[in-house]
Amino acid sequence: MHSLHLPHHAVENIEAPLQPTDVQSAEENRLLRALPADEYERLLLHLEPIELNAGQTLWQADARIHSVYFPRTCVLSLLKPLDDEPPVEAATVGREGMVGTSIALGVHATGVRAIVQVSGTGARLDADRLEDWMGTPNNALFPLLLRAAQALHEQTAQSVACNRRHGIDERCARWLLMTQDRVGANEFALTQEFLAFMLGVRRASVTVAAGILQEAGLIRYHRGKITVLDRERLEAASCECYRSIYRRYEQLLGAQPTMG
Repeated sequence: MHSLHLPHHAVENIEAPLQPTDVQSAEENRLLRALPADEYERLLLHLEPIELNAGQTLWQADARIHSVYFPRTCVLSLLKPLDDEPPVEAATVGREGMVGTSIALGVHATGVRAIVQVSGTGARLDADRLEDWMGTPNNALFPLLLRAAQALHEQTAQSVACNRRHGIDERCARWLLMTQDRVGANEFALTQEFLAFMLGVRRASVTVAAGILQEAGLIRYHRGKITVLDRERLEAASCECYRSIYRRYEQLLGAQPTMG
C-alpha cells in the first residue's frame, strides 16, 4: 500500500493525530496539494493509492474513461493511434497534473490511449465521482482541472511544432528533461525501445541521439536506466520547446517541479 512520506515528528510521536495540513504538505501531486486543506481532506477519502507499471494501459482510445489518475512519482503518456503506423505520443503528464481532464469538460471518451510511461505511484479516482464532485458548489478542483486541461493543450501544440522542426537529439534532450522533472530524480528506468516509441522514431535514431548526449557527458545510459549527469548542459542541448512548455505550465498552474 502506498504511504506518504511523513514528517519525522509525525513518525516518532505515533500517538499524536496527523493533521490534514501535514498530510497535504507531503502530497506529491501538485494539483492535489494546491487544493484548500478542507477540500483535500474530503477528496482524499475517495482517492485510491495505486502502483503503476511502465507499459500498463489505463484506457484505450475511444473507450469510456472509468477512472482518472493523479501521478505522484509515475509519468503517464497520451498516445494517438494511427491506422498503419505505431501510435504517436501527444503529451505526457506527471506530478504536475492529472490524466483524464476530459471528464472535467464533460467528455467520457477521447481519441487517445493512456499508458504508463515511467513506473511509480499515483492516486486513482472514479470518473463518475469526479463528475459529481464538479457539480458541488464552490469546489476548487474544477478550475484547477480546467487550467490543467489548457496546459495539456499547450504542451500538445508545442510538441507538434517540435516534432516538425527540431532534430532528434534536441527532442531527446527535451523529453529527458521533462521526464526528470516529473520523476524528481536524476535516474529513471527507460529502454531505448520505449524512448523510440515516445519520440515516434526508429530505435536506431534514438541510439544515435542518446549516444551523442552520452559522449558529451550529459547523460549515462546503462541497462535500461538513464542518469542525467549535467542538467545545465542538457538544457542547453534541448530545443526551445522545453522552456516554452515549462513556462506555460508555470503560468497556468504555478511553479513547477524542476531538478535545475
